[in-house]
Amino acid sequence: MDSGESGPSVRTSDGVSLEMIPLHSANLLTVLGADGSVRYESPSIERIFGYDQATLIGEPVADYVHPDDRSRVLEAFERVVSSEGETVETVEYRHKRADETYCWVESVASSNTTETGAYVVNTRDISAQKARERELRETNERLDRFANVVSHDLRNPLQVARGRLSLARETGNDDHFDEIERAHERMQTLVEELLTLARTGAPNDLEPVELRSTVTDSWRSVETGDATLVIATDRVVRADPNHLRQLLENLVRNAVEHVGDGVTVSVGDLDAGFYVEDDGPGIPESDRDAVFETGHSTEPRGTGFGLSIVEQITAAHGWSVGIGDGARGGTRFEFTGVEFDR
Repeated sequence: MDSGESGPSVRTSDGVSLEMIPLHSANLLTVLGADGSVRYESPSIERIFGYDQATLIGEPVADYVHPDDRSRVLEAFERVVSSEGETVETVEYRHKRADETYCWVESVASSNTTETGAYVVNTRDISAQKARERELRETNERLDRFANVVSHDLRNPLQVARGRLSLARETGNDDHFDEIERAHERMQTLVEELLTLARTGAPNDLEPVELRSTVTDSWRSVETGDATLVIATDRVVRADPNHLRQLLENLVRNAVEHVGDGVTVSVGDLDAGFYVEDDGPGIPESDRDAVFETGHSTEPRGTGFGLSIVEQITAAHGWSVGIGDGARGGTRFEFTGVEFDR
């Protein structure tokens, strides 16, 4: 190991040279000057970041830290350098890889310098840990939404059903049972969509899915009345087929609920994805951000979950969704960042 240090080889009690340890460590060992420049990187840099071992030598390490994390990293290193006693700093941040992407790492540095005044930093890849934390956070958020709606939105139709049942017993009028049935249907819809929200996390393995046939199957799963479907795509996308079908079903249902069963729904290609649009009155630009919020609905009998499910499935696939104007003045949902098989 050439880190700018010299001296006799030091060995462990069983004869292993300490100079060999960095060569076999799963973590990355970095030697930094007091100015933050790289003096040495252990061979693990190739596995963790994809750089050759000598690539970053002489470079300011801060140049490879994500801009949003850079100030925290520099402040932690400054505390180490300026410390007059024994100081250990641990910081989590994103480090640039050779392919220009970033990965989450944890670095630990000590104020205990080498003979030449350099600082040794131990870094490990925590990308998998961060992914698990993100999944747990998203799961907790979905459960919070589930609990809030169960405690609030289900209470209304339940109260209606109880009230109508009491009136039916008092008056013997069978008309009240129609309202009870509608209240039960409302509760069933709420529960089904809540369960979809709660279960929609990371998609299963993506596979080639024919967009045309999936659109057709989704259309048949929704009560569309006299609505018209126009399909102008033969693309095959990489997606979780069940999640993609849920996404399309919710868009079709949303169009029918907000425009009526005379609506025309069109599905077609974009350069980097596909669109789903209707020929209704459209959504004002000032309201477009709010439509994806859980519970948001302009329809008295709407659940407000449909477009939230759409956004959640979109994000789980790594796609983006935007709202624009349809060709005939309606609403167009544009999905981009989609990977195609053809």
